[in-house]
Amino acid sequence: MLPRGTSSMPPPPNPAAYFPPPRVTLPSGLEILRTYSGAVIFLEILFGTIVWILVACTRVPLPLLQGWVLFVAVTAWFLSIVFLCVFLFGYSNRIAVNWNQADFLFHGATFVFYFGAFLLQAATTSLHHFPREFNSTTQRILADHEYNISIAASVCTSYICIWEPEVCYKPWKS
Repeated sequence: MLPRGTSSMPPPPNPAAYFPPPRVTLPSGLEILRTYSGAVIFLEILFGTIVWILVACTRVPLPLLQGWVLFVAVTAWFLSIVFLCVFLFGYSNRIAVNWNQADFLFHGATFVFYFGAFLLQAATTSLHHFPREFNSTTQRILADHEYNISIAASVCTSYICIWEPEVCYKPWKS
């Protein structure tokens, strides 16, 4: 017989003790730049900056198309810097998140958005020879200088699209 006021059931466990520690196979600090993921994020920041500058240098003749390209370039640039800083400063060891899955999802989403931006930028570039009326005069949509800038932006965007799936297939190998 148990004494009065006691139970045969043990007390409930402390829920904080059962959270698994974060499982991070990506290194912290400068070692992140030696992995595929870190190198691609660095290149994504570099080429995203170039795309951002190149598109901003044009007259933006098709605001709907190139507005999305600028949105993707600026947003991905900012998120890439934040994501890289999480690993550079060691916050990945303090935050209980499956960082391998977060890295995979980050690169997958970035690929989808940059692929759409590439298609829109290439579509804008392909409209170079079509005439457009400006104040009763007919001009081309893109001047020759802007056409060259648009080609460079399309190429930089396509490079990012080529690198992203590579990281999704080999995400955590160094």
